[in-house]
Amino acid sequence: MHDATFAADPQALYDRLRAHAPAGPVELAPGADATLVVGHEMALRVLQNTELFARDARRWKALNEGRIGMDNPVLPMMAYRPNCLFTDGAVHLRLRKAVTDSLSRLNLTRVRRDVEPIADYLLDQFSERGRADLLNDYAKLLPLLLFNKLFGCPADIGDTLTAAMSAIFDGKDALRANEDLNACLMELIALKRRQPDDDVTSWLIQHPAGLTDEELKDQLVVLMGAGVEPERNLIGNALLLLLSGEGGRQSGMMIEEALDHVLWNETPIANYATHYPVQDVDLGGHVVEANTPVVISFAGANSDPALAEARRTHSKGAHLAWGAGPHACPAKDPATVIATTAIERLLNALPDLALAVPREELQWRPGPFHRALVALPATFGPSPATRMAAALQSRASLPGAEQPLAVAPSAPARQESGRKKGFWSSFLDVFRV
Repeated sequence: MHDATFAADPQALYDRLRAHAPAGPVELAPGADATLVVGHEMALRVLQNTELFARDARRWKALNEGRIGMDNPVLPMMAYRPNCLFTDGAVHLRLRKAVTDSLSRLNLTRVRRDVEPIADYLLDQFSERGRADLLNDYAKLLPLLLFNKLFGCPADIGDTLTAAMSAIFDGKDALRANEDLNACLMELIALKRRQPDDDVTSWLIQHPAGLTDEELKDQLVVLMGAGVEPERNLIGNALLLLLSGEGGRQSGMMIEEALDHVLWNETPIANYATHYPVQDVDLGGHVVEANTPVVISFAGANSDPALAEARRTHSKGAHLAWGAGPHACPAKDPATVIATTAIERLLNALPDLALAVPREELQWRPGPFHRALVALPATFGPSPATRMAAALQSRASLPGAEQPLAVAPSAPARQESGRKKGFWSSFLDVFRV
């Protein structure tokens, strides 16, 4: 599941496994073996049975026996972290409640208002060129910048956070990037303990669960990771659909329809939710040894022939793109609003947007977990980079208008002289003019 063949046609693997059983053996990375569940009913069984299938990766037999190297590329996604993704029982309930209660305080109207200026800022970076990589110039950066806003990051911390998360997702010096990520999040937590504000970090700190700094850091990491990579793939894959001849803009497909199609057919996080059976278990004819990884193929389950009718009608309740059971995604509504607003803003700003190359020439990024394009080159008629100025002028003309992007004004950025500013501090500078 780690080569270009799988990236180009993952469905071939899902179908091949399903011909024998609802689950089967795969290699996630060199030396990292697992069982992949491709049957919808079996996937639900694993996701919902917390007594038989644990999430704690400290059970991973091959890792404990030294058969998985510490440099194995799947470790950043699979190794244990003390967050709500990798815990079970009472610990999981405590951590997840802190996360879900904090996310429930997000106002979806405000989230949409926060996405719009970020989208305008990114559009202004490339709209005069008449060409752009919609994935790396837009879909990748928008959720990174938005999470800086939702976490309440001042300029310097936000720049580090954006750079570190980009490096981790791109596999560039991941060890150093992870150290930078941990350090900047601990700095953010210390700041928010001193100066709480109206943001997710402060809400987590204030939650009755009483999270320690280490616990806070690890919940922020999982929120960032679970928000940024799936979101950019959701936006990118939906844009590909809308701009290609598969029934996109020419057929009048709505953005919401495109998102549903992607969740069913190009699932942004295609394979994940690793479980470890506490005893040997038979998964419909494939026997899995205790404490070995069982990975859920959300994409494989979605393509199960048993769901043919639900897939044809795009029934939202049937697909597993958001997961299921006690670890299901708690941010489905904000994620949908973010993607819808980002795509809407882009298409409205660039009405003649078109793919720069035929769809069949686009490449999919290798890797076992995601369904992600390498790039999404597009062309359009050049337009002036004046969107941010217009937005600021419009906002300033409204008496008492809400300023949703005022971020940590009491924590001035420590921008070192001569250091190149990152996207987040450059974005914030626009609002200080």
